[in-house]
Amino acid sequence: MEQFNELMQARLTKRQKLLERGIDPYGGRFEVSESVAEARRNPTAEREVTLAGRIVSHRDMGKSMFADLKDSTGKIQLYIQKKVLSDEQFDLFKHFVDLGDIVGVTGKLFVTHAGELTVRVEGGTLLSKAVRPLPKEWYGIKDTETRLRQRYLDLILNDKVRETFVLRSRVVAEIRKFLDDRGFMEVETPMMQPIPGGAAAKPFQTHHEALGIDLFLRVAPELYLKRLLVGGFEKVYEINRNFRNEGISRRHNPEFTMLEVYEAYGNYETMMDLVQGMITSVADNVLDRLVIKRYDGAEIDLTPPWRRIRYRDLIEERVGKDWFTISAAERRQRAIAMGVEFPKDAPDYEVSNAVYEKTIEPTLLNPTFVTHLPAELVVLAKPSKEDPSVVDVFELVINGQEIAPAYSELNDPVIQRQRFEAQAAGHAEKLDEDFLLALEHGMPPAGGMGVGIDRLVMMLTGVESIRDVILFPQLRPQA
Repeated sequence: MEQFNELMQARLTKRQKLLERGIDPYGGRFEVSESVAEARRNPTAEREVTLAGRIVSHRDMGKSMFADLKDSTGKIQLYIQKKVLSDEQFDLFKHFVDLGDIVGVTGKLFVTHAGELTVRVEGGTLLSKAVRPLPKEWYGIKDTETRLRQRYLDLILNDKVRETFVLRSRVVAEIRKFLDDRGFMEVETPMMQPIPGGAAAKPFQTHHEALGIDLFLRVAPELYLKRLLVGGFEKVYEINRNFRNEGISRRHNPEFTMLEVYEAYGNYETMMDLVQGMITSVADNVLDRLVIKRYDGAEIDLTPPWRRIRYRDLIEERVGKDWFTISAAERRQRAIAMGVEFPKDAPDYEVSNAVYEKTIEPTLLNPTFVTHLPAELVVLAKPSKEDPSVVDVFELVINGQEIAPAYSELNDPVIQRQRFEAQAAGHAEKLDEDFLLALEHGMPPAGGMGVGIDRLVMMLTGVESIRDVILFPQLRPQA
């Protein structure tokens, strides 16, 4: 720590000396001719380039220096010579520029005897003096806490991390293009809602002083998007944040990004076709492959068609054909024997669902549409005409976790009110009367779907934790 403080003090001294010489160590506007990647794509000898970026290595050879300059697209070598630069500029690079400083340079391209594309610097300026040295772990920060709390360092030092977030941006852009090309309209709905709805989750609560009312950060945009179906927008989607005041794990962050999409006159089967086409298109166009390798070496094959299986059939396939014919008491005993935990007063359908979520879902690596869940689990979906005890829904599971739930949306206001009342019984929850009012005006039959963007990017990049695909995940404050 003492050595670190000495290094930092030395940099602060350099900063002060620059100011005394009338040199601003924090520069200003600097016009670059291209990115490092663009320079590498056109390595014509003696072509003049103007680049800017961070100094990530340097080698002092007396009257000349080599340094590596890195921008958001790549890295390129600089060759700095005393005989080429003015005394003032050479002195700047030799005595005042440190690792981590951001500089702008102009010079001509050439290739060294070692075959390295290099800029022979003919002029340069300091754009930002880093008074705090970069960590010693130049090839990547090893401490996970440091990586997440100081993500900017992780992005500077770890090219793979940077690539993950570039890929995430491309995935979202490709999703938008896919939906826009099919006539869907992107919309925005309230993040603060008077009644949290659209999902069974604990909300974050706040208070609006001017209105004198409590508001909730939304757990889902579903009920507002359905209002738009009532209003005549037939194909809508939203990509935005949801907030759930629940646990944090490698698969859960309290603030996360969701795509929700609704199509009038569709159903859960049209959503199957839509999401299968969307994810395979994203993988093909962004990754140029449909087989994804996970962090543990396992492979996920996105090649369509994807498996479709009923929820009940899948449970029977995995835990026994007699699962739904034995008594409820015996089901509980078997679940406990499997190490599955659930509340003592959990109804029977929750016991089966706990078995599914804990012992079956994590094993589904390749895309699987799990369809026709019990009606009690999904209060906003249409009951199946063949079996009213289940609803016309699917959960798309990839990489052992739910990526996308979808429904044939319930549009009967009488049944919807009954479902809401049953769900709210004993919980002192308010019914969303405004949504029910909208539904009473007539909502067309529709298919609706949510896609967890963070989990989708996890799957496509093969990482283990959701925190690896969120730039600034929620963390416990440092003591």
